[in-house]
Amino acid sequence: MTLEEKYNLLRESLKSLGKVVVAYSGGVDSTFLLKTAVDTLGAENVLACIGISSSLAKSQHTRAIERAETIGAKIEEVKLREIYDSEYSANNPDRCFHCKTHLYSVLEEIAGQNDFSVVICGSNFDDMDDFRPGNKAADIQNIRSPLAEVKMTKNDIREMSRKLNLSTADIPASPCLASRIAYGLEITEQRLKQIEEAEDFLRTLGLTEFRVRHHDTIARIEVKPEDIEKVTTKRNRRIITDKFKSLGFKYVTLDLQGFRSGSLNESLSENQKKGGF
Repeated sequence: MTLEEKYNLLRESLKSLGKVVVAYSGGVDSTFLLKTAVDTLGAENVLACIGISSSLAKSQHTRAIERAETIGAKIEEVKLREIYDSEYSANNPDRCFHCKTHLYSVLEEIAGQNDFSVVICGSNFDDMDDFRPGNKAADIQNIRSPLAEVKMTKNDIREMSRKLNLSTADIPASPCLASRIAYGLEITEQRLKQIEEAEDFLRTLGLTEFRVRHHDTIARIEVKPEDIEKVTTKRNRRIITDKFKSLGFKYVTLDLQGFRSGSLNESLSENQKKGGF
């Protein structure tokens, strides 16, 4: 199936849904889904909802609002309290399941109160083969994933986003801040703030795709291999170390394997990845 065929199928699928609430984050997938929904159904039949909590970086929140406004979509900010759920804050491998359960429950309520037919999310076809406990929450709560349903991959979405002149076409993926905290280490507002400030600082050095992984007293920095030399200059080693220690980390390390999405999942067994947790 060609990309154009997938896109046309996506639009037909959206037409069949009528009025939709979009679980929106401002990332590549949800921005493309929101744009397509607005173009297909009209802005009056689409409501973008963004979950606001301490796991959403302020810079990401600001950009998400700007992108929705550029698209011409109605947007509602939804305050979430998942951090007060012990099953979420315990940060076991099923953390994302509990997070998405909180989000989707609120969005379903909003949909019901405002006569919207269904809640849709931006999961793509590639996500179906990845370790994503949030997909289980979506299945349980009957959240539709139109992009995955028409087999649109991440590359498909980036290509179509370029054709639609979306600013998100080539931005790096940016999952929630909680995804940086090592499994088993409690998620707290303080730790999320440490990560946010540490990553904001690294951006001032010109880095664009990287992660700061939180291992309690240790900050593990992942950057693309070509950026390792930039991070390890004498000056940058000093200012990064000073900054991170001022945030409360005792040790600052650089992962020599470089940046890779979902690296914390490397510690999980195959049984855990299959949903045994």
